[in-house]
Amino acid sequence: MHGLSRGRRLAAVVALALGGVAIGLTEFVAMGLLPEIARGLLPEQYAQSSSGAVARAGWMITAYALGVVVGAPLIAALSARVPRKKLVLGLLVLFAVGTVASAVAPTFGLVLVARFVAALPHGAYFGAAGLLAAALMGPGKEARGFATVLSGLTIANVVGVPLITRLGQGAGWRVAYLVIAGVFLLTLLAVLAVVPEVAAAAGGSPGAELRALRTSQVWLVAATGAVGFAGFFAVDSYIAPVTTDVAGLSATTVPWALVAVGLGMTVGNALGGWLADRDLRRSMIIGFVAMIASIAVFSLVASTRTGLFVGAFLVGATSLYLGPVLQARLITVAPGAQLMGAAVNQSAMNIANSLGAALGSVAIAAGLGYLAPARVGLALAVLGLVLAGVSLAADRRAREPEPVAVAH
Repeated sequence: MHGLSRGRRLAAVVALALGGVAIGLTEFVAMGLLPEIARGLLPEQYAQSSSGAVARAGWMITAYALGVVVGAPLIAALSARVPRKKLVLGLLVLFAVGTVASAVAPTFGLVLVARFVAALPHGAYFGAAGLLAAALMGPGKEARGFATVLSGLTIANVVGVPLITRLGQGAGWRVAYLVIAGVFLLTLLAVLAVVPEVAAAAGGSPGAELRALRTSQVWLVAATGAVGFAGFFAVDSYIAPVTTDVAGLSATTVPWALVAVGLGMTVGNALGGWLADRDLRRSMIIGFVAMIASIAVFSLVASTRTGLFVGAFLVGATSLYLGPVLQARLITVAPGAQLMGAAVNQSAMNIANSLGAALGSVAIAAGLGYLAPARVGLALAVLGLVLAGVSLAADRRAREPEPVAVAH
């Protein structure tokens, strides 16, 4: 990266983060537009039972999550020798095609297929773009590079998702997805214009990337993220009924509660990237302890207006603090397969999304109330801390020298 001006580096990192914004839009806008999607794609079922049609439309979210889990390690393995910029551009093309297909597909089944395809590049993009950003920012700033790309995701949740959701409610959900496809195309042009060429990792190969999956630490750290981060999703998935039914606030307050979560995510993501570059191991433990504390606080104070917003901010901040930390940790335990390590983290996050929401739903269905998912989240975060401790302890054992036998 020698010879690049500071302005060019900044422009390149911003272009990569713009991709994170587009990904945040394509992933999360569906959650706010499910009624419109159900009405448009499942009109007969919607006429009979609006709730049943909306529930079925929710498979769009599941299809996307499944695409992330499948696509992240697959693309990471297949693209090991592809130069980073070329890989990012190819992934953006696939995003744009999948998102346009989502907007124009005539039937519900085809929309599900399009959402799956649109999700395939998700994990690989954050991996490749994060590695690019880290290279642009220089040695010792790897976690901050990933945090910068992930910041696009948090910005999307604070600003973009509410705006595109409102657009979709007024102009139609298909228009919303066409606009999101436009953001992907804008990102592609920006990357093409300002991001420099970066070679693939020396010695990289599909075999080397796949061998990372044979490392027990990779699976252990991925499990740490999938279980521990599920604590956040158990809370965030049900923040709307907590706002209206527990805190007793109006439905118009729900977007502001989500903004509080998003603002917390933005702060936590930046702080996590900065601290992880200084002491990754300590940052990991601090992150889980802070997440446990914040979820506990949320479960105790969310019944009041002030408590709801403060708790939502803290849960968002402590959770996304762990985003770049876990990303950097996975790359550390897979040194010969950085792209795979980065991509697996995204698969783990989407498993966490499904796991947290599902377990929270079980708690509510059991009649335990809308704060029950927070208690489930607390247990998941504690288990995540335990797994993190096991992973770090295994590292220490691996570094200890073998005892030398003394001859008598």
